[in-house]
Amino acid sequence: MMWDRVKALFVKELLAVWADPRSRMVLIVPPMIQLLIFAFAATQEVRNVSMAVLNQDRGVASRELISRFEGSPTFTEIKWLTHEGEIREVIDSQSVMMALHIGPDFSRDITAGDPASVQIILDGRKSNATQILNGYAQQIVNGYGAEVARAASVHSDLPGTPSTSLETRHWYNPNLEPQWFTVPGLLGILTMLVTVVVTSLSVAREREMGTFDQLLVSPYRPVEILIGKTAPALFIGVAEGTVILIAAVFAFNVPLTGSLLLLYFAMTVFISAIVGVGLFLSSLSATQQQAILGAFVFLVPCVLLSGFATPIENMPGWLQSVTLVNPLRHFLDIINGVFLKDMSAGLVLSFTWPMAAIAAVTLTAAAVLFTKRLD
Repeated sequence: MMWDRVKALFVKELLAVWADPRSRMVLIVPPMIQLLIFAFAATQEVRNVSMAVLNQDRGVASRELISRFEGSPTFTEIKWLTHEGEIREVIDSQSVMMALHIGPDFSRDITAGDPASVQIILDGRKSNATQILNGYAQQIVNGYGAEVARAASVHSDLPGTPSTSLETRHWYNPNLEPQWFTVPGLLGILTMLVTVVVTSLSVAREREMGTFDQLLVSPYRPVEILIGKTAPALFIGVAEGTVILIAAVFAFNVPLTGSLLLLYFAMTVFISAIVGVGLFLSSLSATQQQAILGAFVFLVPCVLLSGFATPIENMPGWLQSVTLVNPLRHFLDIINGVFLKDMSAGLVLSFTWPMAAIAAVTLTAAAVLFTKRLD
């Protein structure tokens, strides 16, 4: 009998979400738009960069070095400068992100076998992008310098010295495809977003529509109402995650190397933790507007402290400790591991039990507050 009442409430909640145009839009439109936008925009790669070149040398060596920048896929446009004052102008106006300055003695030093140097000027206002750009530029300059040194040793009568070569391999993402990291992360973020918004609106919507009082005088017990509010949100969260998972594999070609069963198990635990937060916010809110505001107050720090945008290791020690209570942090570790490196069941469980503990706390807190509100 109890489960019949819970089932009826479960169906009623799903119908209420689907019948409300605003809730229906939250479920379908924003996640798909955000998936498309963030999959291509949220990348730490630096491409299609305009750079400036001031070449005061005009020799063969300087032209060869510049040709390396012209042939790089990173730099799509080169602005040619004639004097040093123009460097400040193009950087200040943000016409370019980087300027290459080659002095008048560059080719002569190269020919004489003396140390030759070039200057790279970067726009420090875009600190992260320019750091990456500086790495690209140094790689090009160092590569050219190594070729010059090898050519000099071949034509030299001096006995050659052994050379050391560095070979770099990127495990789990050999070609450094940015979407292989971004899209799995969006699976966690967008699933969390939809779940917390839908859950936080559930009780607030009932209060605004005046149907919450009807629940109070119905035969439903508080535990049945709580289950009836929790189960639909869990179902919607898993369904949303499934849609994004299918898009990640088939639309963005992200390899799924691990166990799908383990991923769904971890996803269910993760969504349970988020449902607890959403139900807690919903119980606190008197209107849907308050519920939405509370949801976004929770979402922003949760994403920032998840390690999606910036590595957790770069954060202060005390803030790294705070991230341990963030379920999204643990779920992102599982997602990346299951997608890209076939994470074992033991490792998945080691990241899942903190989420289970968080879920126990959030669901208990939500149940206590919800019961008090019913009383």
